[in-house]
Amino acid sequence: MKSKRILVWFRNDLRLHDNEMLVEALAKSESILPVYFFDPQYFQKTRFETLKTGVHRAKFLLESVAALRLSFQKLGGDILLVHGSPEDFMTKLVTDFDISEVYHHREVAPEETLISTKMEDLLWKQKINLKHFIGHTLYNKEDLPFPIKDIPDVFAQFKKKTERDAMVKSCFLSPEEISFVENEDWGNLPTLADLGFEADQEDFPAELFKGGEAAGLAHLKELLLEGSEIHQKPVKNAGDKPGFSSRLSGWLSLGCLSPRKVYWMLKEAEAEFGGNANFNQILLGLLWRDYFRFMFKKHGIAFFQDPEDVEKGFFDAIDNEHPDLLKWKNGNTGHLIIDRYMQELNAHGFIPHTGRLLVSTFLIHILKIHWTNGAVYFEEKLIDYAPASNWGNWANVAGVGKDLKSKNTFDLEKQIKLLETLVSDTPTIA
Repeated sequence: MKSKRILVWFRNDLRLHDNEMLVEALAKSESILPVYFFDPQYFQKTRFETLKTGVHRAKFLLESVAALRLSFQKLGGDILLVHGSPEDFMTKLVTDFDISEVYHHREVAPEETLISTKMEDLLWKQKINLKHFIGHTLYNKEDLPFPIKDIPDVFAQFKKKTERDAMVKSCFLSPEEISFVENEDWGNLPTLADLGFEADQEDFPAELFKGGEAAGLAHLKELLLEGSEIHQKPVKNAGDKPGFSSRLSGWLSLGCLSPRKVYWMLKEAEAEFGGNANFNQILLGLLWRDYFRFMFKKHGIAFFQDPEDVEKGFFDAIDNEHPDLLKWKNGNTGHLIIDRYMQELNAHGFIPHTGRLLVSTFLIHILKIHWTNGAVYFEEKLIDYAPASNWGNWANVAGVGKDLKSKNTFDLEKQIKLLETLVSDTPTIA
């Protein structure tokens, strides 16, 4: 029996394609109410005096929500944009619109799961069910060859068993028709100023990315075209020559692109052109994303805590006033390669994986500054910030992640040697 009306709560899943939550809501309802909350807590300063969301990611998010709104408008509806937290507005929405159920995608990081728990409790008091979906990974958890509690902590083992015994499901099709709940006021898209930023969009340098599903799909298609960089022989990674980067991560992090869509389009390209190392690199990246999310699901923040961190207090090592940390953040260490990458991060909200390894190695193992300082800074600056991947990668570089046996995780000796070579070959800035 169909529910009368379902509220579809969008979070980091800003797309129509391969969206099981949306497909299921349409199948089980007479009409849907899509909603996105611009939750103030994501645009405030953290306890570490950094921003939870930096200006580049905020701009990318606004573009992505605007693109989703346009997609719904083309289908004769819209998405309700709420300037406030789901805790403050959800109960009123389900009452005002006579909602029978609320659908949403579950997250894995502590703050995001806490929001889900609070909402579940609030809605339960109204006798409304909050239904959870998982739509951020290449492999569904129920399709893995092991339960979450038994997932191997070593990435190489996770990769081997998953690739051998699990299957990547086909994508859900984008809906061609949607029946929307009647509504007169769908809300306005906020500006950067509304979210608390001083910078105006006109002040931005030329952007590397434009948010939204259409932009992500266009980038993916262009990436796979015959003659593009992905079909060329990879350049040997030398730090100052970052080599191939797909630059898909921003759209993946906000769910503008489904990882399964990326996977199946890569497989189509392989069938047409043959496989290559760059294809394999993207597929490996998708597996790492899954691994980090499942590790978060299995361990929580214990995933990247060592006994010393637990004993001292995990975030006690964060020191925003450390002079060497400030130089690192500003791209003013005096070492050209490190400074170039950090200046690029500050200017655009993105640096390739090679650059991230180098600047994190420099901060942790050369400057001897605790890794959480870098992870918090990346949380603010990165367009493609995702909690599991960001904190997982930083923990691996620091040597406190769960996977300490696999060279696929992080080869410290190799990175230190590369870093020392680059630093010694380039003059410091006077």
